[in-house]
Amino acid sequence: MDNVALAATSHVTLWSLFMQAGFIVKLVMLGLLCASVWTWAIIVDKAVAYGRMRRALNGFEQIFWSGQSLEELYRTLSDRKTTGMGSLFVAAMREWKKSFERGARSPEGLQMRIDKAMDVTLAREAERLEARLGSLATIGSAAPFVGLFGTVVGIMTSFQSIAGSQSTNLAVVAPGIAEALLATAIGLVAAIPAVVAYNKFTGDVGKLNQRMEGFADEFGTILSRQIDEKLQAPQHRAAAE
Repeated sequence: MDNVALAATSHVTLWSLFMQAGFIVKLVMLGLLCASVWTWAIIVDKAVAYGRMRRALNGFEQIFWSGQSLEELYRTLSDRKTTGMGSLFVAAMREWKKSFERGARSPEGLQMRIDKAMDVTLAREAERLEARLGSLATIGSAAPFVGLFGTVVGIMTSFQSIAGSQSTNLAVVAPGIAEALLATAIGLVAAIPAVVAYNKFTGDVGKLNQRMEGFADEFGTILSRQIDEKLQAPQHRAAAE
């Protein structure tokens, strides 16, 4: 009898365990497999997107600090699809030009509008960077419990089979326990990469946002000086006359 049991258990495969599982356990496994595929799709997409964003930030900083005039740089970027610092620059310069075209007189009001334009753009860029990271957090936290649910259901079904067969030999017990534990294993396979990727990407988003916030502060200071010079020059000429 022991030899028969060992022979039966020696041919147990992952596919056979899946096929032998009950409907609920199969549903849990399929859901976790789909979550794992979605996790890796997000990981690949975010890795590519963040790498592209870093290159865009590096390239824009190199151009911005090369000494090129702000007007010339704005003309170059205004008709293009920009991201990151480029979007902040275009938003600030667009508000700058609109305000002076309409006869801006208050330096404080103009500076406030420029800062607001960059804040809105920065929030939009941050939202785009953080898109779908919530899915990784959800999968990382929920997948082990979903797998555990499948395991509990599978073990309950296994115990019912043991009671129905009135036998506790290995051939009866092993497949049911194995298919139940497979659900937990798939849950961990889905959860572990999601948690690691979420933590990594959250740190990357923080660093990218810090770089953009730093540029917004520096560029706001540059524009503030130019606003003072541009608005105060007519006042000095009027006083001289």
